[in-house]
Amino acid sequence: MISIITITYNAERWLERTMKSVLAQTCTDYEYIIVDGGSKDGTVEIIKRLETQFKGRLSWKSEPDKGLYDAMNKGIARAKGDFLWFINAGDEIYAPETLAHVVAAATDDTDIVYGKACIVNAEGEKVSEHHKLTPPNLQRKHFLNGLIVSHQAILVRRSMAGMYDTNYRISADYDWCVRAVTASRKNAYLDEYVCKFLTAGVSQKQRKRSWVERFHIMRKHFGLCMTLGAHFLIVLKYPFSIKY
Repeated sequence: MISIITITYNAERWLERTMKSVLAQTCTDYEYIIVDGGSKDGTVEIIKRLETQFKGRLSWKSEPDKGLYDAMNKGIARAKGDFLWFINAGDEIYAPETLAHVVAAATDDTDIVYGKACIVNAEGEKVSEHHKLTPPNLQRKHFLNGLIVSHQAILVRRSMAGMYDTNYRISADYDWCVRAVTASRKNAYLDEYVCKFLTAGVSQKQRKRSWVERFHIMRKHFGLCMTLGAHFLIVLKYPFSIKY
């Protein structure tokens, strides 16, 4: 079973399309968990309106949290599935048959299933393709290039996933993915889109904070010399990279 987890806060504009992408799945071997941070808009009303359509597979709670990664940890703590899949408000599972393909790839000796991500804007229009970064033979060393697998396009076995480090405010997903790939026995690659990842744009201030956090995370996992070398190459490539 797959635990699909959606983190949301004041997301009435986005949540319905996320929930409907889960409802559209031809495979129903999942539980759906929504962790809401105590929204003040119509988010909770949307959850209540669609809840019965999940026929008992949806559980949700709305309460204040300490930020995105604290909410993600709450989702992990409630999950009972074999794999964790974060599809947050505004993101979507790519197609109705996607979950069926994921379940087929999640064999007993597989700890990670991952695929391609289609980056979309607020109107749902394609912006770029994250799979141009994603290698078909994912290894720990690939993360010297940053978060080369979209967080919405990677599923991790719950028994070895661990919690997010809430000391990181922006890049804990990078740290979580490196730890998961390091511990994984086998990674299964799906050569197809598995999600639509909504990008609302990243401010320059947030981008700089992300760089600082990722530097410290990379240093923790790879050491100072490899981190400095990787960042030298990242700086050289940055003017030619896509800023979604």
